[in-house]
Amino acid sequence: MTRRYITFNRKIASQKPSNQDACPFCDQSQLGRILERSGDMIWVENKFPTLEESYQTLVIESSKHEGDLSNYSIEELHNLFSFIMEKWAELEARDDFTSVVCYRNFGPQSGGSLRHPHTQIVGFHDIDAYEDLDLDWFEGLAVNTASTNQAQVLIATKPMVDFTEFCVRINDLSQLADLAEMVGGVAAYLLQEFLGGNCHSYNVFFYKLGQGLACKLVPRFNVSPYQIGYGIHQVNNREGLEAISQDLGAFLAQQFSNKKRFFVNCSG
Repeated sequence: MTRRYITFNRKIASQKPSNQDACPFCDQSQLGRILERSGDMIWVENKFPTLEESYQTLVIESSKHEGDLSNYSIEELHNLFSFIMEKWAELEARDDFTSVVCYRNFGPQSGGSLRHPHTQIVGFHDIDAYEDLDLDWFEGLAVNTASTNQAQVLIATKPMVDFTEFCVRINDLSQLADLAEMVGGVAAYLLQEFLGGNCHSYNVFFYKLGQGLACKLVPRFNVSPYQIGYGIHQVNNREGLEAISQDLGAFLAQQFSNKKRFFVNCSG
């Protein structure tokens, strides 16, 4: 394993607004340098770049302060994912970054500081964020049957962190619209149904896998001491995974009735 470190600037971090302050994404006069607008979405430089040796940008997804992947319309999801992919590719095309990451925070335990919906796109000058990527993270128990134009929804059998993680995969970007819908559906499941509605935070991480794309949706809770102290991952047994898969399949089949035939674990 390669140990990678990036410097955190505490002075800049101390200036960042929080959810107790007026929202800087609602009052657009307080934004950093605007790079591009597209409808309701704005790509901006992060006004508080706390990570050194990097270039931090973000996509303000919506003017709706309470917006989220879990409650956007189908059209909003399609537009958002297309815009994010376009801006991610623009940074990757530059020659001054070793790697560019794309991810999203939601909720108080996700590592984010502001409620207003936004996605981070960050270029690292000297770090290869994908150097230790393990393809096993993107495999698992299938929630649905895949077709030529259908995103594959999986529950990880070898999670990056602990317990239950979800993955949505497509083979090429022609399936991006379906990926967006399924990610929105899984996000809604996490906040509404998962663990009896007791999940309030999650992350989405974007990865390019060959010609395809994968999104890892990671519910966020307190991290296990086994993980922190020893790097030991706790995983669900097969029975537990199958129960979650059936529950998620039923939820998605109800959310997307026109795609119900693709969900192998749905009931009814």
